[in-house]
Amino acid sequence: MRAVAYTHAGLSPDDATSLVDIDLDIPTPGPRDLRVAVKAVAVNPVDAKVRRNAATETPRVLGFDAVGVVDAVGSEVALFQPGDEVYYAGAIDRAGSNAEYQLVDERIVGRKPSSLDDASAAALPLTAITAWELLFDRLRIAEGKGEGQTLLVIGAAGGVGSILVQLARQLTKLTVVGTASRPETQDWVYALGAHHVIDHSQPLSEGLARLGIAHVEHVASLTHTDQHYAQIIEVLAPQGQLGLIDDPGQLDVMALKRKSASLHWEFMFARPLHQTADMQQQHVLLNRVAGLIDAGVLRTTLGENLGRINAANLRRAHALIESQKAKGKIVLEGW
Repeated sequence: MRAVAYTHAGLSPDDATSLVDIDLDIPTPGPRDLRVAVKAVAVNPVDAKVRRNAATETPRVLGFDAVGVVDAVGSEVALFQPGDEVYYAGAIDRAGSNAEYQLVDERIVGRKPSSLDDASAAALPLTAITAWELLFDRLRIAEGKGEGQTLLVIGAAGGVGSILVQLARQLTKLTVVGTASRPETQDWVYALGAHHVIDHSQPLSEGLARLGIAHVEHVASLTHTDQHYAQIIEVLAPQGQLGLIDDPGQLDVMALKRKSASLHWEFMFARPLHQTADMQQQHVLLNRVAGLIDAGVLRTTLGENLGRINAANLRRAHALIESQKAKGKIVLEGW
């Protein structure tokens, strides 16, 4: 089968050897595995981070978001059968989706939204899982609740922010304030349903003050948390919550003590990586998101389709991700 891999960490995506086309054997499913014929993939910051930082002795296939058709199933599979159209984000400790066929545990796979084409559906799984877990599992906002409270989403125009804004606006009563620094990304965040948008290149407290908001009860910091941390502490309400997904170099958690504020990490790979007892919740939430998409409550966050799945186009996608100027999700489709 065709696949795209990296063989040496740390290379720039401008380097033609940073991602290369290779041939691999088609894998055999384990007991709970689906073998999926991959039709479309999306590229996320985690792809670029692994390529830059994780040394490998053999060619490593990256890719997490995928849409495809179940080609074969393991002996203990109960949720799917061959021919089913599926979408998923995979696991960080297994071979990725940048291959014609991929193995994935059925418990972290959902049915593909029937109203979307492959590319539009591929934009959703990783960010939908991350946003859902951050909002409902980590910050513990109850669906239909949050009236009178504000959620500040820092980096709202990115992949996770683009779905988090929708979930918070459609499924809670929170006032949703997103941050974006360019006119086109600000327009994007408004279109996704944010009540307000402020510029994170300016002091957060000043942007919120212009809205008449002195403090926010919840902050979802999706990028550059270390740069915004002091400002986050300033605008966070006493007993407020800070949720984050990025990799700040260092955070002084003592700064949260004076406000009895809480810190919540979201890492969507934790459930499959540790084979947690509730691992199948990712299957459940992906099906729920598919239902919300098909009902018109949520929309895809596809930003740009870069064409077929090959090394050249994936290098372009990684470069765009690393530029930090992507709007929505970057997708590749077909072989």
